[in-house]
Amino acid sequence: MHIEQNILDKVNVWLSPIFDEKTHKEITEMMTSSPKELEESFYKNLEFGTGGMRGIMGVGTNRINKYTLGKNTQGISDYMKKVFPNEQLKVAIAYDCRHNSDTLAKVVADVFSANGIKVYLFSELRPTPELSFAVKHLKCHAGIVLTASHNPPEYNGYKVYWQDGGQLVPPQDAEIIQVIEDLGYDQINFQANEKLIEYVDKKIDEAFIHSTIENASFNTPAEAKKNLNVVYTSLHGTSIKLIPEVLSKAGYTNVNIVPEQAVPDGNFPTVKSPNPEEPEALTMALALADKLNADIVVGTDPDSDRLGVAVRDNDGKMVLLNGNQTMVLMTAYLLQQWEKAGKITGKEFIGSTIVSTPMMLELASAYNVECKVGLTGFKWIAKMIKDFPNQKFIGGGEESFGFMVGDAVRDKDAVAATLLVCEIAAQAKANGSSLYKELLNLYVDFGFYKEYLISITKKGIEGAAEIQTMMFELRQNPLKEINGQRVLMVEDYQNSTALNLFTGETEELKVPKSNVLIYYLEDGTKICARPSGTEPKIKFYFSVNEPLDAVEHAKEVEKNLDQKIKNIVAEMQLQ
Repeated sequence: MHIEQNILDKVNVWLSPIFDEKTHKEITEMMTSSPKELEESFYKNLEFGTGGMRGIMGVGTNRINKYTLGKNTQGISDYMKKVFPNEQLKVAIAYDCRHNSDTLAKVVADVFSANGIKVYLFSELRPTPELSFAVKHLKCHAGIVLTASHNPPEYNGYKVYWQDGGQLVPPQDAEIIQVIEDLGYDQINFQANEKLIEYVDKKIDEAFIHSTIENASFNTPAEAKKNLNVVYTSLHGTSIKLIPEVLSKAGYTNVNIVPEQAVPDGNFPTVKSPNPEEPEALTMALALADKLNADIVVGTDPDSDRLGVAVRDNDGKMVLLNGNQTMVLMTAYLLQQWEKAGKITGKEFIGSTIVSTPMMLELASAYNVECKVGLTGFKWIAKMIKDFPNQKFIGGGEESFGFMVGDAVRDKDAVAATLLVCEIAAQAKANGSSLYKELLNLYVDFGFYKEYLISITKKGIEGAAEIQTMMFELRQNPLKEINGQRVLMVEDYQNSTALNLFTGETEELKVPKSNVLIYYLEDGTKICARPSGTEPKIKFYFSVNEPLDAVEHAKEVEKNLDQKIKNIVAEMQLQ
């Protein structure tokens, strides 16, 4: 197999004395037995996407290893010294249950400390939202968490947080990336100053738990909490460290943990994917729920920032809610509570993203609050809080099963969201209702919105090229009509343009550039195409809606909406 010269040049750098013998040996083996793997490992540098940097673990510039993460950390150290001169710099570091997360976290701590930076390193695995909280609580300049969220077991990742507890956003991200790219691997200082590394655990846990209960509790009667029958699974991840304790301290005593999935394990042995977006991931939890006649199932992903929720429908059958549905339920509830407390003054806002349900805009309008809509990824919602200090953030989320309650944590937070969804379910049950019925009532008030996601995986170099071609075709030849409905508007976030196909007028989009296309149809349908920033996938998001005049007609309307989505998918030849 022919290997390009630019790849061989990178390989030769990694065969230099800067790198250890183990790395040399692995590269030599790949050169002789797996040239294709060698090419995949070196053909590009790992990039920061919507959720930081994620990749397969192994040697090479396109892999997660001590050198790629060491270079990142050295670059961030240099950047912080320039931005915060004459300050005692501090960072917090956490890690999840994945293979090598603990050792990679120590490598990152070593590099920071070698650069004279004080490090607070969690002594054991912890949920990602706790890291976001810790950055603010400990008054750190930055934070790092080693996680690949719900990616397969061979992946790991590196998420960077800034002073506000939110992830890196412009302009810091581009500035830091430039510093990292300008560094040579020989400039990484791996010589730890152990005196600057302080291990943290229980004190931060206690502060985080207290904050969570304070933010996500809403005067639910003790009896209602006891009567809610909950099944919970951590899917072998980090939330087992905190969610059971949070629920217990908040008064939820009937919490049944799926035992087979309670032990943190980077192999995720009981699931194909530890992603609560996938119904299969909650199979064991749903079986336990039926056995115990539970009211609600909650499952969290490995780093505990996303949650999947299943509830009983009107026929008593457990159904998995999608991320848009849980977001709408939680946002509507928060708005009701804020209104009841007289806290809505016209200076409040909720947050959402361009690929999430338009129903969020309807909710905001009804309660006289603003709905700010940003790009995909919670870093943009955290940025909203930072950019508008005179407005109060109530809550917000995105379709990919993430939600944030208030601003104590500046990232999606399955710990607080789990408590919040239990509060809503407990109060609904006490009032003779249910989470499912509450959702249907919202559809009667605001319209029945149905969303659907198609995710197409395209791995490797060829896959990346295929995804690029698909986006190019959609951009160059925009669809004029879909399922008998004319396209009114095409938003192209890469070109920052919104084109009205009826008038030919173009408006400028006021958000950062991103490789996203959105089609708006005359019947209110919304279709979005977007390559993933952290996985080798292209995603298509569909949102359709119809009025719902009464709860009794919900099945009929849902059937119509399902058929509409089916027709659109078939016409676009996506399945």
